[in-house]
Amino acid sequence: MDLQGALTSLQEFLERGGPVLNWIMLLTFVMWAFILERLAYFGFAHKGIKNRVMKEWGARSDHHSWHAHAIRDQLISEVKQKAEQNVELIKTLVAVAPLFGLLGTVTGMVAVFDVMSISGSSDARAMSAGVARATIPTMAGMVAALSGLLFSNQIERMAKQRVHELSDELEVE
Repeated sequence: MDLQGALTSLQEFLERGGPVLNWIMLLTFVMWAFILERLAYFGFAHKGIKNRVMKEWGARSDHHSWHAHAIRDQLISEVKQKAEQNVELIKTLVAVAPLFGLLGTVTGMVAVFDVMSISGSSDARAMSAGVARATIPTMAGMVAALSGLLFSNQIERMAKQRVHELSDELEVE
């Protein structure tokens, strides 16, 4: 694979999409960094946290008093907080991605209207750069949102499922 050619193609694509496309790319990288962090958490760290909580609960002799219920609720709350960390941020980034695409559409159309006002006509060749600047960010924002949407919903389900399982395991006899 030609790395230099790929970088040149990427740079040309980003230039055709305008400055908003750079923001969409940055937003997408941040969103995916948080998604990968959550997947790594559930793949590696969650089991250790769950085992620690189970061990702490199992070490208690009293499981029936009001104080024991409060401690159980606190343990579940701690696990829930760690499991749901950054989930809302991911969902927000997913929701913002198409809005950045829409911003790219508007800035691209402004460029088209500028060409029309300067040239005084609707020359398709003169307007093509503005049309590309309008459509590429729209597509990029939608692709980013769709890719993140699938994983954000899965991560949210995983968090709820793991917390529910722990809650069931800590159920008082």
